[in-house]
Amino acid sequence: MDMTAAPRARRSDATRAAILRAARERFAADGYDRATIRAIAAEARIDPSMVMRYYGSKEGLFAAAAEFDLRLPALTELPPEQLGGLLVRHFLDRWEGDETLAALVRTATTNPGAAERMRTIFAEQLAAAMSGLGDPTEAPRRAGLVASQILGLALTRYIIRLPPVVDMDPAELVAWVAPTVQRYLTGPTPAWA
Repeated sequence: MDMTAAPRARRSDATRAAILRAARERFAADGYDRATIRAIAAEARIDPSMVMRYYGSKEGLFAAAAEFDLRLPALTELPPEQLGGLLVRHFLDRWEGDETLAALVRTATTNPGAAERMRTIFAEQLAAAMSGLGDPTEAPRRAGLVASQILGLALTRYIIRLPPVVDMDPAELVAWVAPTVQRYLTGPTPAWA
């Protein structure tokens, strides 16, 4: 039995973790296009070739660094009339406490791989969380509309930093945005023909 395998595996895990930590910081601060493998490696205190060894490419590294759990509450277990406010508050809390989602939003505006990652996150997590609400055939459409509001809010508050939106207290933002999100979640399907 190779007694050096376990320490080597632990070092490998520690190196991967350091790379991902550095990548998240660089992508959040610089965006996808300006973040470099060299800068990420320097921040992780490793040789750039190690980043390529573990992740293959900058896009592969970004995909790994952009693993993001929305940590959505169980929507079907919450009072239906409060879902809009609870969901908006939840997303504001997530963005205020973690720059990864903001980095993903920023990067998704210019990078097809990041845009696909964002679509996957919202399709897998938000649509799944909404699947128990109302007509299951409408869940993907309603989830897309909720995402349009949530991502629009993220773009204006955390990326573009539009002063009126940045200056609003989170409670005020919830009061403004929640009714629209609530309508998308539980409102009647509009007639459009």
